[in-house]
Amino acid sequence: MYIITNRVLTNAKTLKAFGKTPSPKGPNELRMVKVEKVKSRWNVTPVADRLSVKAVKALKSKYCLDLDLATPWHGSLQVACELFEKARAENKSILFFVHGYNNDIADVLKAAHEIESLYNVIVVPFSWPANGGGVISGTASYLSDKSDARASAGALNRAIGKIQQFHLMLLRAQTQKRLIAADKKHPDNPDAAAALYTRMIEKDCSVKISLLCHSMGNYVFKHTLSTSENATSHLVFDNVCLVAADANNENHIQWVGKVDVRKRIYVVINENDSALKASRIKPGKEQKARLGHYTKQLNSPNTHYVDVTEAAHVGSEHTYFKGHAVQENQELKTIFGHMFNGQAVEQMLDYRADNNTYKLK
Repeated sequence: MYIITNRVLTNAKTLKAFGKTPSPKGPNELRMVKVEKVKSRWNVTPVADRLSVKAVKALKSKYCLDLDLATPWHGSLQVACELFEKARAENKSILFFVHGYNNDIADVLKAAHEIESLYNVIVVPFSWPANGGGVISGTASYLSDKSDARASAGALNRAIGKIQQFHLMLLRAQTQKRLIAADKKHPDNPDAAAALYTRMIEKDCSVKISLLCHSMGNYVFKHTLSTSENATSHLVFDNVCLVAADANNENHIQWVGKVDVRKRIYVVINENDSALKASRIKPGKEQKARLGHYTKQLNSPNTHYVDVTEAAHVGSEHTYFKGHAVQENQELKTIFGHMFNGQAVEQMLDYRADNNTYKLK
């Protein structure tokens, strides 16, 4: 599994490589890390910061990429090629995952692997320096993580910009490759070549890329949209899934309304979410109703609001896209499976016009 992070990294080869503070080069500094589990031990290997010209030439040739060899290219390009090829070969979607408050790297990996197992997707976590227990707790810890979340918005915005860049580059390469192959197959029959080209492109474009933001991860995502110079409002993802969002419900249209997607933006709500109820009262009167547990003022026209409050086994859960809730409730699991694989879900739900929600019972 690959992790994108703006955490400080040490030279350790275990999970101790991931620190609990931002990179000393600044919170916008991004690194990509490969994490593999061998028996009971995690092996951590940072991805090359700079690719050699020889490595870039090899990628250019293998994937038919339009690359300027005089431009510096980084290991993230090689990872993007690998993940895209894996997704096509295994017929899987790619899901980028932004975790929430108080998650250390072990928590992030555990959640990511469970999501992969449950929904047959390739998960790429973006891990920001959440406290993870640290030396402070309670309200102070929560507010510290909110500060780190705001500081990490630039890094997430940069990561999403890279995702868009590499995805477009790889799709253009596939398009050119398929055009050449179709013409070669039917050199004297333009109609047959065009039909073959269309079929091949449809297959290539079947790789879907979606985003899951959980809890305070939504707060990080929100702050990527605070300026007009952002990648997150562009057409990058098939679905954007904002689950148990620890961000203000009030005026959420001002940031959610900026997001563009190929398919859907989903806000998933549990009114009984105990973690969001607790987060609302931690900072006292400053904290307003959270988007992930409030079913009023759901007014962003580009958004589908999904209410799972009354769904069996959800109860007061905060991470109801994994664990007990989806193990016991197959319909809930199916809903998240569709969301995370870039598909629409509202046709499977009951629409409530009184509060603009799609309800799962």
